Amino acid sequence: MKIGFVVNKVSQESTSYTTTGLALTAHKRGHEVYYIGVGDFTYTADGQMGAHARKAPETKFRNAGTFLTEIKETPQTMITAADLDVLMLRNDPAEEIEKRPWAQSMGVIFGQLAVKQGVIVLNDPGTLNDAINKMYFQHYPEKVRPRTVITRNVDDITEFFKESKGKMVLKPLQGSGGRNVFLVTKKEANNINQMFEAISRDGYVVAQEYLPEAQEGDVRLFLVNGRPIEVDGKIAALHRLQKDGEIRSNIHRGGKAGKATITDEVLEIVETVRPKLVGDGMFFVGLDIVGSYLMEINVFSPGGLNNASQLYGVDFITPVIEAIEQKLRYRELYPKEISNKKIATI
Repeated sequence: MKIGFVVNKVSQESTSYTTTGLALTAHKRGHEVYYIGVGDFTYTADGQMGAHARKAPETKFRNAGTFLTEIKETPQTMITAADLDVLMLRNDPAEEIEKRPWAQSMGVIFGQLAVKQGVIVLNDPGTLNDAINKMYFQHYPEKVRPRTVITRNVDDITEFFKESKGKMVLKPLQGSGGRNVFLVTKKEANNINQMFEAISRDGYVVAQEYLPEAQEGDVRLFLVNGRPIEVDGKIAALHRLQKDGEIRSNIHRGGKAGKATITDEVLEIVETVRPKLVGDGMFFVGLDIVGSYLMEINVFSPGGLNNASQLYGVDFITPVIEAIEQKLRYRELYPKEISNKKIATI
């Protein structure tokens, strides 16, 4: 298998990233691995999806550190869609908002071109285009979503606050990693305008009801083909706890990760969202869950799978690569009959 991993910038990749784990595992299984930054794509003169990619050397690597160092030091080489079987989109559009707004949709755009030229692209770039901000989340059943208002009118926010018993969360419609996320209580009510102004500089503002269970952190649950990743009876999930004084559970924001308890409520949420995830061709997904509510669906670059593997002492990475290998077998059997969106989740 020849597989390309699309990231924001190759130079900024880290050994702790899930992408590194996926790429190294694919390499260890004998596959050709390429790294592509969203600024490395090329539309060639003959109409091909091209990219100035970095190919992993044909060397056995002992650890992720040496693997990633070699990738970063490898000169770029020009490839086209014909050189790839699979393209995995792992870039985060929200990371590009401030400094490289042009880069936000490039993975999706070139991914769509790659699909037309016979490459399996995961997650399906057609639906990813619809999921480029948190509005995608609002298309899932209301029973698993907290009450939400999305607006650029501060009066709407103020009214929602009054209806929310004096407590709500403000965050950007397009964003990730816990940036510009505020907990608003009666004590901070006088600062709503300032918070709104800070968030709205980059677009629409999301006001969401505050869930008391959030004080106990959240659960990041990993799905492949619409179902939890499970190895030896252990489910790939993290219980993320925020540090003191924080409402954000993101690990790179100081949050801590522990083993998660997978309740019937959590599994019910999975069953509720699974039909749409599968129908939308969302192969690899991270669900962020608080109590009986789904707070976010990460369909671009869910991270933390390495952490989960270390916590539980099992390999949650290999099943992801195995699932991709199976998709390639399906494509060989049905080269034209099955769409990319369909093959992404079977």
